[in-house]
Amino acid sequence: MLRWVALLLCLAAPARAQTPADRQAIQGTIAGQIEAFRHDDAQTAFGFAAPAVHDKFGTAEIFMDIVRRAYQPVYRPRSVVYGSTTELGDHVLQRVEVVGPDGRAYQALYYMLRGTDGAWRIDACELTESLAVGA
Repeated sequence: MLRWVALLLCLAAPARAQTPADRQAIQGTIAGQIEAFRHDDAQTAFGFAAPAVHDKFGTAEIFMDIVRRAYQPVYRPRSVVYGSTTELGDHVLQRVEVVGPDGRAYQALYYMLRGTDGAWRIDACELTESLAVGA
């Protein structure tokens, strides 16, 4: 229980260390991957993923197959709105509100890591249906 409380406190606290350039780069990474999804460009989309994602899925084609089946709201969003960021250990959590192809609203939580090359990569994405009304 204490662990959940700590996680909720982390999620509620605004990010302090990210610069505007970091937030812009994080959002650019997410936007780039969504654009690659829209064009069914598996290689480019997979390129925005962190090394652990590469290790987990192995190939861009397997990754895209999972995204197509389980992440339709970010695979083919009607709209995308970036929310707040929060530091969470070595990750930055970027909240993104999306309206999926079904017209329903979702919250996507992107766990971002800065690579050794300085670029931000997507380490994970949690997707939940939102209580907000879709557009």
